[in-house]
Amino acid sequence: MPRVTFRSALQEVVAEVPEGTSLLDAAEKVGGQVGHSCGGVCACSTCHVWVRKGLESLSEQDDMELDRLDLAYDVKPQSRLACQAKVGSDDLEVWITEESLKAFMDENPNVRRALEAEGKWPPKKFA
Repeated sequence: MPRVTFRSALQEVVAEVPEGTSLLDAAEKVGGQVGHSCGGVCACSTCHVWVRKGLESLSEQDDMELDRLDLAYDVKPQSRLACQAKVGSDDLEVWITEESLKAFMDENPNVRRALEAEGKWPPKKFA
């Protein structure tokens, strides 16, 4: 099974998932802090990630994903929406964007408050 490494300014976690799994589902499996305000139905851009390794093995982008990426901040050639990108056969390295990490914290205030109490939120440097 392919390994997906998720990195952010706060954590690094690794998921082993079957081909065809969305990056969002893979992140949720291992506690990867990827935001998804719309619930993962491609109605927002809060699950915006950068795929630093293995981009070519992901599923093709469709028009709906490309339209939603137009709403994201700091879009790069390796940008994908985690709810739409499906894992192929190759291992992946995925960086959680600042906007996605902030969305995750907004969606999970208990996690944010715990990190604030530990002095870990907001992070000094985002990925």
